[in-house]
Amino acid sequence: MRELIGSKVGMTRVFREDGEAIPVTVIEAGPNVVVQSLTEEKHGYTALQVGFGERAERLFNKPEIGHFAKAKVTPARYLREIRYEGDVKVGDSLTVDMFKEGEVVDVTGTSKGLGFQGVMRRHGFAGGQKTHGQSDRMRAPGSIGQASSPSRVFKGVRMAGRMGGDKVTALGLDVIRVVPEKNLILVRGTVPGKNGTLVKVRISSRR
Repeated sequence: MRELIGSKVGMTRVFREDGEAIPVTVIEAGPNVVVQSLTEEKHGYTALQVGFGERAERLFNKPEIGHFAKAKVTPARYLREIRYEGDVKVGDSLTVDMFKEGEVVDVTGTSKGLGFQGVMRRHGFAGGQKTHGQSDRMRAPGSIGQASSPSRVFKGVRMAGRMGGDKVTALGLDVIRVVPEKNLILVRGTVPGKNGTLVKVRISSRR
């Protein structure tokens, strides 16, 4: 298991030698500084707590500063837990070098929050008929209820509501290029979230 915390930079394209254009998402992955090592004996599971990003030290409270000071590392903007198999100790830095071109990764992020949306955008409904006097029914969901039995709406019926802002994982993305000197990894396709949002990149079990 190899994971790394990073941020989504944006999308671009790269060209193969034969001229094929490949759409890629650029991710600034790492460096992640190991702040704490969680063990099965003490915490009930095994993981690494890592820090990513920068923030002015005056914006940290005293417990946070003490937590980083105990690990003898610079305070980081984000603290997250990752699963990592390898000989790593507190204070070490994990970089994008752990990924190689041609590998397959999964990327987890928070999808764009789109607010309250209707059934056509949220669920892909086709809309109602535009004839037979239905002047105000084109984007309506239609009937959702039952008859006198059971006299209720079943749970899970697709209706209008809040869309986006959910934890989403894009599975099986090919690593097209790794740029270690800039901490960048280019993966084929799109990943969830807006530019600048936090993402987690992990080696895929589908590789």
